[in-house]
Amino acid sequence: MAGALLDHLLRPNLLLCIDLILLSVIFCPVLTYSITDTEALLKLKKSFTGAEALDSSWVPDTAPCTGKATWKGLVCYNGIVTGLRLGGLGLSGKIDVEALGEIKGLRTISFVNNSFSGSIPDFQNMGALKAVYLAGNQFSGEIAADYFENMDSLKKLWLNDNKFMGAIPSSLAELTHLVELHLENNQFSGSIPDFNTPSLASLNLSNNKLEGEIPDGLSKFNASSFAGNAGLCGGKLGKDCDNQGSNQAIGSLNKKSGDDDDNSKKIIASTITIGVVLLSLVIWLIVRSKRKGDEDFNKLRKVTPDEASLEVHVTTSLNKKAEVTTADSVKKAVHSLSRSRGSSNGKGNCGMGELVMLNQEKGVFGLPDLMKASAEVLGNGGLGSSYKAVMVNGVSVVVKRMKDMNTKGKQEFDAEMRRLGKLRHWNVLTPLAYHYRKDDKLIVCEFIPKGSLLYLLHGDRGPSHLELNWPNRVKIVQGIAKGLAFLHAEFASSKLPHGNLKSSNVLLGPDYEPLISDFGFSTLINSANLSHSLFAYKCPEAVQFGQVSPKSDVYCLGIVILEILTGKFPTQYLHNGKGGTDVVQWVASAISEGSGIELLDPEIASSRSSLGEMEQLLHVGSACTESDPERRLEMTEAVRRIEEIAVLVLNQGGQKDDARAMQLLPSLRDGYADSTPVPATQTDHTVSLKDGVGAGDGEVDLAAGSVISGSGHQNGDNFAFPIS
Repeated sequence: MAGALLDHLLRPNLLLCIDLILLSVIFCPVLTYSITDTEALLKLKKSFTGAEALDSSWVPDTAPCTGKATWKGLVCYNGIVTGLRLGGLGLSGKIDVEALGEIKGLRTISFVNNSFSGSIPDFQNMGALKAVYLAGNQFSGEIAADYFENMDSLKKLWLNDNKFMGAIPSSLAELTHLVELHLENNQFSGSIPDFNTPSLASLNLSNNKLEGEIPDGLSKFNASSFAGNAGLCGGKLGKDCDNQGSNQAIGSLNKKSGDDDDNSKKIIASTITIGVVLLSLVIWLIVRSKRKGDEDFNKLRKVTPDEASLEVHVTTSLNKKAEVTTADSVKKAVHSLSRSRGSSNGKGNCGMGELVMLNQEKGVFGLPDLMKASAEVLGNGGLGSSYKAVMVNGVSVVVKRMKDMNTKGKQEFDAEMRRLGKLRHWNVLTPLAYHYRKDDKLIVCEFIPKGSLLYLLHGDRGPSHLELNWPNRVKIVQGIAKGLAFLHAEFASSKLPHGNLKSSNVLLGPDYEPLISDFGFSTLINSANLSHSLFAYKCPEAVQFGQVSPKSDVYCLGIVILEILTGKFPTQYLHNGKGGTDVVQWVASAISEGSGIELLDPEIASSRSSLGEMEQLLHVGSACTESDPERRLEMTEAVRRIEEIAVLVLNQGGQKDDARAMQLLPSLRDGYADSTPVPATQTDHTVSLKDGVGAGDGEVDLAAGSVISGSGHQNGDNFAFPIS
């Protein structure tokens, strides 16, 4: 009886347990094997061709993000792989997207300047990606309209300098957090999607096959963002869409005219053409001898920004090797000069057509030598355009074709240039030579491969950017201040000893020792162009009262200090005032509230032991940018305070402590993508860069530079050393 009762009580529970076990077997998800970051990266590497550059560090049985043994091309944070920086390694093959998907912390990928081809990889399911850089490859084909539908976190997309075609994916216009978009130098066609993305600060759609009206949501960007698309109208292009439609209609009607009419026109056109050719030949024979002496310079003058495709883009314009966009038209123009006069003796006479040497430390060369060198377009800025040339002695130089420098006669100009050429300071880049002509002048300087501070802070974030740790940033600030103080001592009687100090005019040597450039031009530039050409005229007293003084240079120094500390692109660089960050007001408000530390660039703020010195330097930058010049720091006081901070930091062995500080990826810490938005390209491909770097209104080529690139991007002032 008791046994039957016990059996009766236990049987339901036993059946329930069996049911639960069966249900768990049926519905429990199949366990999957998740590979480690090491395994995923090695799997990715196997998909590459030509990956020998990774062999020495991508070693099995080692951790990718451990101490000094961090694998090449990785960005790490707290032992987690957060970014891939595999640009310029000669890679090809197929990118194993499945392997990438196994790297759970991955937020940014960069494969710029490699040789990948085929359709765009299947990144569309990697919804956590915040930055994708594929510029400078051979990718081709169309991109599906819904490709970016699931990439809600995407903030930066650089597909420039590939062979993509078809319509721009409409899903791009739906990305609410998009900050940078670079599609230039492809074959995209059709109309531009209706973007309404307030966060978009950097845009370049130039040199495609786009047509139709520019959407209202993109009207804030300058014409350079859309250049090279003959079918586009509206916006700032100066092309009325209604008129363009009428012209197209008229053109279609003309095509329907009769064959007889066409034949008559062809006969008339041929006759006129022959006559013009004969007349031109006669004129050429008459003036040939007279123009022989000026032939070289005139040909150089004819290389206009449009003809030379001067947009320098942030992503590739100035990477570690100072890669720049080479304009075939410029090369042809310059190579054609090799047929002219033989090599000059290069001696410093002031004759027309000669190159006057100011500094022979890099050798002696003449104008014909310069003209025979291969030319690489670097950029265009407020003062003119620039390109790189390699002399026969192997020295690389930057040639700047200056405009609006007509205030001095030949002798006065020569005296000013010789004064600049005599300067010698560790942190000052003096000119090597110049060429005088009434309307245009050439100024030749040494080429600095690492590029500008502007590019390294805001452009393609490769190895050089990763080395912008706290000690190196202090070293840069210290060098800029010392160089500026030297100019103030040498030109004590000048109202503007420098006049154009900004991050695009700070070049960095291999050890991050800064060189300030483009100084001392205030007396050479036409007064009507000063406010447009020189950054010192952006200081409050110049804007309000048209007054400048050495304190204006101090204001510029303060802007650069705040830019270095916050990592933000200053809106003060922009001619149209749109885009970037008002670092002066932003920092002043934070300091008054006692929260200045919160504004520091996350890539250096992780060095907790140095927060005190960072805050001190932030106060120096703020004191240099006081709106009242009387309350602004004196140059000597600014240098003294900076030196005190530098001594503390650089004597602490901070390099060792901060070696990985730059690897802090903001997107992991606070959700903000792969660092802050930056102006896009020297030409206003981005509301900020083009303007900021100093080209025209809204002109900045980060680009650069800045294909950045980009890129990328005219203004790279010294992104790609454009002038501004």
